[in-house]
Amino acid sequence: MVTACLAFAAMAALLTITPGVDTMLVLRSTVTGGRRTGLLSSAGVVTGLMCWAMTSALGLTALLAASRVAFDVLRIAGACYLLWLGGRALWNARRGRATRDASDSRETRTSGLTAFRTGLTTNLLNPKVGVFYMSLLPQFIPEGASVFWTSTLFAVVHAAEGLLWLGLIVVAAGAARRALARPTVKRRIQQVTGVAFIGFGIRLAVDH
Repeated sequence: MVTACLAFAAMAALLTITPGVDTMLVLRSTVTGGRRTGLLSSAGVVTGLMCWAMTSALGLTALLAASRVAFDVLRIAGACYLLWLGGRALWNARRGRATRDASDSRETRTSGLTAFRTGLTTNLLNPKVGVFYMSLLPQFIPEGASVFWTSTLFAVVHAAEGLLWLGLIVVAAGAARRALARPTVKRRIQQVTGVAFIGFGIRLAVDH
């Protein structure tokens, strides 16, 4: 079991540090809202991953993979959500909303809750995450081991790695926030992340 867990941890670590939607989301949240917002965004991302992992452990993602209609509906919904996030980021950059003072406590609370919800939703609306868990986890489960409890253990390992990696991104972005928080830089970050979200959305929409 220890060998299997270490092998999965190594594979999961490589996947965790690969740049993607989650990385861009946490980076943008930290720059625009501060470390608290970035950490809440990270928590939302990991919560979404855990939901898919537990669904896979229960065998429910097999139903999703077996139904082309259900998979496509969820995939298109996720793509539309990413396109909406990208479009909103570009619109905010155009209107200069990134220049607002993030020190206002009410705005910080709102942006924090929004960041958590966004991180959670982007993962829950991505069926490829569920299929990924369904296809990857069984390869590392030792013969004779409990599928549910071993899958749960692997999910916790992946979640811990995700929190650690995204936490490092939050710390790094938070340390550089004084430079990154300048209005011009903020607008550029909004533009870059907006284009990235749109790109990820298109990819999710066309990738079968």
